[in-house]
Amino acid sequence: MKTSLVVRRVVAGALLLGSAVAASKPNILFIFADDLASYELGCYGGQNVATPNLDRLAAQGLRCTHMFASEAMCVPIRSSLYTGLFPVRNGACRNHEAVKPGTKSVPHYLEPLGYRVGLTGKVHVRPKECFPFTSVPGFEPNCVALTADYKVDGIRRFMTQNPQQPFCLFVCSTLPHAPWTVGEAARFPPDKLKLPPIWPDTPELRAAFSKYCAEVEALDRQVGDVLKVLEETGAAQNTLVFFGGEQGAQFPGEKWTLFAPGVNSALLVRWPGHIKAGAVSDALVEYEDVLPTMIAAAGGTPPAELDGRSFLPVLTGAQAAHREFVYGIHNNVPEGRPYPIRSIRSRDYKLILNLAPEQPYHEKHVMDIDRENYWKATAAAAARDSAVARPLDRYLKRPPVELYSVSKDPWELENLADRPELAATRHELEAKLHAWMKEQGDTGVALDVEQPQPAKQKKKKGKSP
Repeated sequence: MKTSLVVRRVVAGALLLGSAVAASKPNILFIFADDLASYELGCYGGQNVATPNLDRLAAQGLRCTHMFASEAMCVPIRSSLYTGLFPVRNGACRNHEAVKPGTKSVPHYLEPLGYRVGLTGKVHVRPKECFPFTSVPGFEPNCVALTADYKVDGIRRFMTQNPQQPFCLFVCSTLPHAPWTVGEAARFPPDKLKLPPIWPDTPELRAAFSKYCAEVEALDRQVGDVLKVLEETGAAQNTLVFFGGEQGAQFPGEKWTLFAPGVNSALLVRWPGHIKAGAVSDALVEYEDVLPTMIAAAGGTPPAELDGRSFLPVLTGAQAAHREFVYGIHNNVPEGRPYPIRSIRSRDYKLILNLAPEQPYHEKHVMDIDRENYWKATAAAAARDSAVARPLDRYLKRPPVELYSVSKDPWELENLADRPELAATRHELEAKLHAWMKEQGDTGVALDVEQPQPAKQKKKKGKSP
């Protein structure tokens, strides 16, 4: 009897200790959108779509105004988010590319700190051994599916299956990724929409944007449902919540470019008792910084070999600044013919180097697949309307060097690269960008080349294929 009593007391003590350890470490929830134009959210000044759930999250925590994707396409930026490494260093510097063998990601860093690490929805990184997330059912994984149906039961089970152990869960929506078939587009009359100033204004593009706005609205509902589950589990007070927008929308001048709407992402962060409600930060941050921030919040020490650096002091208000510069990379293959681009941005200026600008820019999803038929119509309109031609020419025909005063020109409309008074600024940024490329092992043009296709073998007569 005495032995049994001792065992029960030991077990009870272990459970209490486990609860205390779990309480000292926050749960981590990262909700990730897919191709979200940050300027469409109400909390970022959006005027087309009501986003009450995301606006509420911003009001309860901190809104980052200068969060950047280092590459505006899905596989590279997700690989960077999960590994804390820039695209060339992790290996996924072109779309649909695997990271280097042996590359570590979130589960490798948080599981030793006591976390269960899961993911539901879109994965879009490989190989599996480098990204060993626990698969959580619930969200649509296929970003080009015609539906985005979801259930929260799997999320609830993952959050509650072991109260003594903290969790880290990525909820990866496929909204608002093309083909824009989810939601109620009729709620967004095309002629009433306010378009970004970088777009050509045509009826066909407005019609496509209407469908896009419907998916942004549907995304907001998803976010609300996920946060509701978190509240119902009783874990909300001890959960560090991130919402990230990934890269910009699949419209000219956004995704697959290094222009501001392509790489300037939404980031909202809530952590009750640690992050001041309604805070706004203009610190320069990149997605590579998220993993080390999670590690620091979990009580660990971010490895020095990561490219990212923890911005936890920014979130808690202990410091205002983070990075001095943020960097960008674009390799166009396999999404179009080679068109390598690199960028660097300080608080006030942004430099873009188009490393092989001899041919016009070409991206197959926008220009060839053209599901909404807005590209062909816009190109035809440009032949007779200079107002349509100007933004189209900016998208297609780019000079070797672009320099923008981003503090005064946030949409990057006026290229100042040849201004004599900015020669020193241009030289400094070019030097720092080339130094970063060298540090990363980035060979520039050589990284963005057509991949050789295996030769087709002729079938021999009388032989089965």
